[in-house]
Parts: sequence; structure tokens; C-alpha cells
Amino acid sequence: MDAYTPTPRPCWIAGRPEQGVEALTVHHPFDGSEVATVAVPGPEQVERAVAAAVAVAPELRRTPAHVRADALEHVSRGLAERAEELAELITAENGKPLKWAEVEVKRAVSTFRVAAEEARRFGGEIQRLDTEPGMEGRVAMIRRFPRGPVLGIAPFNFPLNLVAHKVAPSLAIGAPIVIKPAPRTPLSSLVLGELLAETDLPDGAFSVLPVGNEATAALVRDERLPVVSFTGSGPVGWSLMDAAPRKHFVLELGGNAAAVVCADWPDLGFAASRIATFGNYQAGQSCIAVQRVLVDRAIADEFVGKLVDAVRGLRNGDPHDPEVEVGPVVDEAAAERIASWIDEATSRGAKLLAGGHRDGTLVEPTVLLDAPEDSRVWAEEVFGPVLVVSIVDGNDEAFDRVNSSAYGLQAGIFTRDLPTATRAGAELEVGGVVIGDVPSFRADQMPYGGVKGSGFGREGVRSAMIDLSEERITVLTNVSL
Repeated sequence: MDAYTPTPRPCWIAGRPEQGVEALTVHHPFDGSEVATVAVPGPEQVERAVAAAVAVAPELRRTPAHVRADALEHVSRGLAERAEELAELITAENGKPLKWAEVEVKRAVSTFRVAAEEARRFGGEIQRLDTEPGMEGRVAMIRRFPRGPVLGIAPFNFPLNLVAHKVAPSLAIGAPIVIKPAPRTPLSSLVLGELLAETDLPDGAFSVLPVGNEATAALVRDERLPVVSFTGSGPVGWSLMDAAPRKHFVLELGGNAAAVVCADWPDLGFAASRIATFGNYQAGQSCIAVQRVLVDRAIADEFVGKLVDAVRGLRNGDPHDPEVEVGPVVDEAAAERIASWIDEATSRGAKLLAGGHRDGTLVEPTVLLDAPEDSRVWAEEVFGPVLVVSIVDGNDEAFDRVNSSAYGLQAGIFTRDLPTATRAGAELEVGGVVIGDVPSFRADQMPYGGVKGSGFGREGVRSAMIDLSEERITVLTNVSL
């Protein structure tokens, strides 16, 4: 008798669950155990998903705001009701400690709730045109409309909330969305499909396609999907844009976020604790995890000692252990790469102050001092639990070093000095500056995105709604003003 094989979790084709042409097995990053199998749709199913998105676009655009808002509120409530299940699922497919998975679920609940609120108030404006002679009685009614169906391509590191940041704004403006989750972490997005299927949104408003990365290029080139929202690595993002240069892209491509600890900052223990935590949360696999730490020479000895103590105090291990703060990276290849970058830096003179060891997919939280500026741990995105400390002489040097990066996503500045804070906001070449905290701070309603190698376009619900839509005007004549 054949062994029992569970049916793969279905994909979502035009709002309906379907089995695929093959199955994808999801493995736990910590121990390699099998978590679930997922239906992988074939070309005919992908074609139906895209065609349905195109067909339903006019209807969805005209859907009343309250219908879209109610659907988004339903998803928000459903995520909250299934929070425990979802947190366990995120930890199983992604490997992040359960405490951080719980935070991600809460953020996704908020993302859909905010999108419901914005769907109700996302209107337009009236502009009077009688500011010049001959324009009497004329006004412009300015409104925003979806650019068209959206292709959302999500990464593995936030498998629920980064999908939410593509799905929620799209549906809020009435744009159908085809989601391609990361092959390593498709499970959370499939739960979103379940919740969306319970709403009154028309068929075709959404599809969830857990296809392999080899299918991405064809979806990006498909002219029926005029908008591409991509979060992931820079080389992949830029290559996708090069393949379809006439499309509207939103690219969030990561960074190597810097935290600057200025000489005036009074609480070095707080700064050290925050930098240690948010250099290593998600095992450093966050686009705005602290990577580079620039500390003023006047406070360097005391601060570096506190930072090393804080990093050594972080527990590394099984993500299901409630005491663990730093779990595994996504797979062994990533762990090997991170370890090789650490070895490269130390071989070129960087001092290893903490960590540096690897055990399978676990990389010990690491602190390096004085890594060369062209070393990969300083110049590129580590995407692992590694902090690289450099001592600077004053804010001028610190800000120059922040700006020397090819990336520009966010930076954190620990200062109490108002002129320094306003100068940082004006001079640092990043999408966001956080004063008095780490660059890892993000509120899901605020504009979020980068400059330079970190991409362009903005997430944050309302900002994304603007990015995914375009202005159109209607000029009215013979209007009483």
C-alpha cells in the first residue's frame, strides 16, 4: 500500500483555489524538515490568472470604495483571528524567531486596516482655473485611476507583510494584482488568498502564483501587466526593469543601513542595545537591518564595549524557542556566503570582536571593527547578522561615510542636537532618516523606499496607492465659483 501523501496546498487562480501541474516542498530553514507542499501552477493556469486580471480591471476600478474597504477590513480581521497560526507558519517557512513572526503578523493586520481606511478617503481635488483672464467659470476635477493590473513580486524575508504591502494598496485603488511569492516562502501568501476569497471582490481581482523564479521574466515582459512592484536583490530588480523599460516599476532593492552614534548622545547603553537588536533581528535579513555603525571617537571606547556585550547577550538558535532572538538564515548557501564575507574582512585586517562562527544555517551574531571600505561586509548588503563598526572624527566624516555607499534606503542618527538632526535629514542620501533610533524603524503607513542602488518608488499604503495610480483631470466649464 502506498504511503499517504497529503494534497498540496492550492494556489489561487483568479480568486479560486486550484491544484497545479507539480508540487513545491517547503523546508524549515533551521533543521531542513518538510513543512508543507504547495501546488505550482502551469503555464495555462498562469495565463488564465493574467487574462482574468485584465478582464476584471474595468469592473474593479468602478467598484464602490466601501466594497474594497470592506474586503480589506475582512482580511485584516482574518489575519488577527489567525495570528497564532500565521506566526507559526512564518517561522516554519522563513526561520525567523517566533517573537519576530508575531510582530510581522501584527504589522500585516495594520497594513490591511490602514488600506481599508485609505480606500474610503482616496479621492481627488478641485482646482479653480479662473486665476487668469478668460478662464472664468472653469475648474479642474483631478482624480487618480489605477495604471492597470499589478504584478507583485515578493521576497522571502517578510513573507506576509511585504506581500501585504503589494496586495493592500493595489486593491484599495481598484487594481487587480497577480502575486508571485518567493519560492522558499509561499505559505503566508496562500493564506492571504484564502481570506481574499471570502470577500465580495470579483473573480480575477487577485491570483497567487507560487511559481519558480524562472517564470518571473515572462510575467514581467507580459504587456498586459503594466505595473511591476518588486522587492528583492538589486541585480535581479535592475535586470527585470531592463527587460521591460516601458513599464511602471516600483523597486525596493535593499541596502547596507548605517547607524551614526554622535558624541552628544547621552545614553550609550540604549544605542548599543537597539543597534545590537536590529542588526540581528530576522538574522539580519532585513533591508534596513543595521549593518554599518559609525561612532564618534570621543565615545567610541565606551560605546563599542557596550555594543559587544549587547551582541554577545543575544541568544542564537532554534526559532521556536521563545528565548531565541536570532534564528537561522534562509538556507545553508546564504550562511556560507555570510561566513566567507566575514573571513574576507578579517583576512584584510578587520578585528573580530564577537561571533564569526557558523553552524549549518545558524550564523553567530558578529561584530567587526575597522573593515576596509571596499570589503564586502562594508560596501555590499550582508543580509545576515553582521555589524561593522567604524570610528569617525565628528559628524562631517560620519555623514560622508554614510553617503559613500552605493545604497540609500534608511539611516539612523543617535543625536539630541536639533541642527544635527535637520542637517542629517537634508544631507544624507537615503530615503528615510530616523533620529534617535536605528534605521530599522518602519511604520507601515509612512512612505518607505530608497534612492541610488536601493531603488525608487515608495511603499507605505497611501504612498503606494499614489505610485500605482495616475492623475487624470476633467475640466468643467460654466461653473459658479
